Amino acid sequence: MHTDSTNVNRKAAQSQATRSRLVDAARELFAAHGYAAVGTEQIVRAAGVTRGALYHQFADKRDLFRAVFEQVEAELVQAIAQRALSQPDPLAVLRAGVVAWLDACAQPDMQRIVLLDAPGVLGFEEWRAASERNAMGLIVAALEGAMDAGAIERQPVAALAHVVAGALDEAALYVARAVDKPLARAEMETVLARIVETMK
Repeated sequence: MHTDSTNVNRKAAQSQATRSRLVDAARELFAAHGYAAVGTEQIVRAAGVTRGALYHQFADKRDLFRAVFEQVEAELVQAIAQRALSQPDPLAVLRAGVVAWLDACAQPDMQRIVLLDAPGVLGFEEWRAASERNAMGLIVAALEGAMDAGAIERQPVAALAHVVAGALDEAALYVARAVDKPLARAEMETVLARIVETMK
């Protein structure tokens, strides 16, 4: 009985390790080359596993991409939350959140996977739903905190959060697609800072 339990635990750990290797390898390849240019053979070779192991863990390349996307998105939201929520006042939280978002968008895996490839690979609806599931709560919390503190005018939070999320997504795409990314980033930081100020 104890041996059976040990075997089950060991197999589960091996399965998780295989899954992690595949996600890590795919993330690096997708970030460097884009989803369309990466084949499953490259992924399994980089991960050091068999093609059978890939299909045991994931239905197909798109399913693997989904796991990569979810990992990158979760890390992104966590990093923004840590930076923004450590600020001393509600408006500083909003400003820091904007800067943290733009910083994250400068990362190659974030740009390629979350902004450029995910809408096409997963479909707009799934991409949007993931964004709402992961980031919307953070945006709503920051806006509610600012309203409760009297730092910005009270208004419908959900509606404002969607407008802010849309502006942040467009800002990120603007930077990601720009030829001169540092210039685009500086321009967007200025524009978004002004938007935050107009909420007062």
